[in-house]
Amino acid sequence: MTKAEKLDELLRLLAGTSADIEATAIISTDGLVMASRVPGAIDDDRLGAISAAMLSLGDRAASELGRGALEQVLVKGEQGYIMLIHAGPDSVLTVLTRSTAKLGLIFLDIKRVARQVALVLK
Repeated sequence: MTKAEKLDELLRLLAGTSADIEATAIISTDGLVMASRVPGAIDDDRLGAISAAMLSLGDRAASELGRGALEQVLVKGEQGYIMLIHAGPDSVLTVLTRSTAKLGLIFLDIKRVARQVALVLK
């Protein structure tokens, strides 16, 4: 199985853990989408660019405000959440959920998958 196939499988499994997960993507820190499972209304390239920018800003904010190393970024909008977590030193796992999502359970699954993504990309 290729790296791309392994990443796609991890995203498939993550999406299957909760009906509230609407989209998932693995993105390099420079914005390149390596794997994604997103509905047609969302542009992969735009998601990649936004994720990279959010991660960069989160890293800088956490560092400059003395919060230590960034663990995750969470954005809440009227229609749901955007969650980002490092998946190794050069990639990020981005997950979009419905507003009704049970975040505690989803964060556990996201952390587990992020560790697996880091191993695949090593």
